[in-house]
Amino acid sequence: MQNEVTGINDPVAGGIPSEYTLHQNYPNPFNPRTLITYELPRAAHVTLKLYDVFGREVASVVDEFQNAGHRSVEWNATDVASGVYFYELTAGSFRSVKKMTLLK
Repeated sequence: MQNEVTGINDPVAGGIPSEYTLHQNYPNPFNPRTLITYELPRAAHVTLKLYDVFGREVASVVDEFQNAGHRSVEWNATDVASGVYFYELTAGSFRSVKKMTLLK
């Protein structure tokens, strides 16, 4: 499956976050694009992966070293079936998982 990722950004407005945070995607449910935002209080190697309900990896959205700051990634799920998906952010020892719903 081919997925499109666009718009990784790092706005400095608001300063450096004080803790790691993975926010709920917006909108949720979505069709076919959604925005995933997260915050990094310090530089770290970051992965953001998406999984289906069976635990199979659907997309690797981010896999790189990133500086501290506020981040957002838009995911285009045009080539993915409707359903519930999970997205997992890992940065250093921090790990968080959230659920999202794609409705077509």
